[in-house]
Amino acid sequence: MDWLSYLSIALAAVAAGAVNALAGGGTLITFPTLMAVGVPAVVANVTNTVALLPGYLGGTWAQRTDLQGQGNRLRVLLPAALAGGLVGGLLLLLSGERLFRALVPYLILFAALLLAVQDEIRRRVFAHPDPHQPGASREALAFLPIFLACVYGGYFGAGLSVILLAVLGLVLEDTLTRLNALKQGLSLAANLTAALYFVASGRVLWSAAVVMAVGALVGGMLGGMLAGRVRPIVLRWIVVTIGILVALIYFVRG
Repeated sequence: MDWLSYLSIALAAVAAGAVNALAGGGTLITFPTLMAVGVPAVVANVTNTVALLPGYLGGTWAQRTDLQGQGNRLRVLLPAALAGGLVGGLLLLLSGERLFRALVPYLILFAALLLAVQDEIRRRVFAHPDPHQPGASREALAFLPIFLACVYGGYFGAGLSVILLAVLGLVLEDTLTRLNALKQGLSLAANLTAALYFVASGRVLWSAAVVMAVGALVGGMLGGMLAGRVRPIVLRWIVVTIGILVALIYFVRG
């Protein structure tokens, strides 16, 4: 890649970091940008997963106090997330470039639509009589759905947080804040195992990954400073529109 390509992915990573801090959906910016500068689809996805992993770590650390008292849930669900992320990563590299590239527009469109209905999903999922009163332990019921969601997360990743939060909200009774913290931890676990496998596979484009990691860190800091000044819903719909347009372009180009 030339300097203009690196500049493009750096700016995309800054934008993604800011968007993730404010609304979510940053992968819908960075992944298409990597492909646009000539990075093959599988390598772009692998690199994107590794580059954005620190963001999941930061998000989990920021909500660590909300994970207190959820040790039993983590003991049951973390293995599902870890295994799911690894299986998804395996499927990505085993499926090969041709199949993954054919699935790219559908995956991007699916992720964009998930982001679009995120608030509605939360509203319906958390429409409990009193969500502040924890119910009976039903972690085991969430094991398989969490595993399957994390398989998707290891394979592609965009929209994973929406899926996980929906599953947790349907199965477990708790506050949105605590379930969101649990979601962060599970997302980190799924992306960690996928990223470690990708690193071991030797398919990571490290020069791009480093540039993106730095850009995402800067963007996250900018997003934090802009919190309260920018309406997250506006950013979300911008990202959704971008995602849909990118998916349509890939559909047209085949």
